[in-house]
Amino acid sequence: MNEHSHKLILGSSSIFRKELLQRLQIPFETMSPNIDEVSLEHETSEETALRLAAAKARMVATRYPHALIIGSDQVAVLGNERLGKPLNHANATAQLRLIQGKEVFFHTAICLFNSATDRLQTRLVSYRVKFRSLTPQQIEGYLQKEQPYHCAGSAKSEGLGIALIERMTGDDPNALIGLPLIALIDMLGNEDVRVI
Repeated sequence: MNEHSHKLILGSSSIFRKELLQRLQIPFETMSPNIDEVSLEHETSEETALRLAAAKARMVATRYPHALIIGSDQVAVLGNERLGKPLNHANATAQLRLIQGKEVFFHTAICLFNSATDRLQTRLVSYRVKFRSLTPQQIEGYLQKEQPYHCAGSAKSEGLGIALIERMTGDDPNALIGLPLIALIDMLGNEDVRVI
């Protein structure tokens, strides 16, 4: 980025997304967008993720009128049921009992919004995760060790949660953690920001 470039802002309070963006070794700031993340009636999971990613970026733009703003959102789905963040041990236990032995789709949307030019780029990166069959003891042992209460699906694939997973299929493992870096690098390139 040259000295005349816009600031780069990550519109997220997620420590996971912040850690992912730090991998690109470009300076950025963070701001929590504080938006209502409820899905709309008749909206698909993919549409929800894309809409919320853009909404987060646009919210941050009200404070940063000359910036490149990253918004991201993830929706996890088992069949027709959306899996939110469990937030506590009991919910995480129930969630892992529900998804063990099954396949879950993680739809992660990313948006890069140039608040100076009003250019909005969005991309959806989906991941398919097949969970192992798990005993109640395995679920309890995992939750005691990792406590993934702020992760949709109650499993951190970048941590011990990998032991719960039989296989993963997708284009960018970073998307599963919450920020599709491969797509973001393309979007930044479209705004003349070169990572390397």
